This record gives sequence, structure tokens and C-alpha cells, in this order.
Amino acid sequence: MPHAPYLLTTADRVEIHELPGRYGDAIDDRNWPALDSVFTEDAIFDLTGVGSRICKGLDDIKAFMESEAAHPRTHMMTNIYADSDENGVSLRFRIVALIGKGKTSTASYYDKIVQTDKGWRTQHRFVSSRRRDKRNAEVDLKGIAL
Repeated sequence: MPHAPYLLTTADRVEIHELPGRYGDAIDDRNWPALDSVFTEDAIFDLTGVGSRICKGLDDIKAFMESEAAHPRTHMMTNIYADSDENGVSLRFRIVALIGKGKTSTASYYDKIVQTDKGWRTQHRFVSSRRRDKRNAEVDLKGIAL
């Protein structure tokens, strides 16, 4: 009996779990072309949950990253979860970024991801600094279908 189309293989999960690492390395190394291995060409990067803006498309994401001088140089990705159902595949994870001597910043990332001919990529990302409590990373995604 064939698997439902939303079941992920082990190979899919391994590749999906590498997305946050590829993103962190690209940001920390200031290697903006490496973001090609993270986002789709038409990706949306919604940073309104951390007081910033919405980037539309890979070129806009790269331009935003290039223009932001205050990016931390050390990102640590934690609590990585991939889920799939009849609505698609989602990825959520937390980051801890070192922003200065003894200072850190945290955020939750909520991604809708898709499989492309180049591999799994983030199509829509919503970033939030809010959490209801330590055990529940649910936030108001403002009606965004992830």
C-alpha cells in the first residue's frame, strides 16, 4: 500500500533538519549566495514578529541581509521539528544568537517548506520573539498557513 503523500522519508527528514544549519552558516559567514540552498526564489521572510519587515523573494532576502549590519555572527539552532500533513510540510526551530559580550537573543522560526528540483527549501518563514511559555512555541501566525 503506498504511503500518503505527506509522509516524509528518513532522507527527507535529514535534508529538512539541515536547513536551519545551512541558514545559520550563511548568516554567520555573511555568505549571501549560500541562501540559495535555504530559500525558494519566491520565498517570503516575515520578520514582523521581531519588529522588522517582510522580505519578498530571494533577492530581497539577500539584500536585506546585506544591509543589516547588526546581524549576530553566531547562531545556534535548537528544538528543530519537521511536521507534515495534508496541508504540506512545516519546520519550526529556535535560535539563540550571540549578540555581544555575554548577551544573547532568541527567536522562534516557523517555516513552510517545499521540495524543489534542488532539494527542500523554505517557501515562507515567520520569525517571532514571543512565546506563550517555555513548553509551547505556539504564536499567533496572523492567519498564515504554514
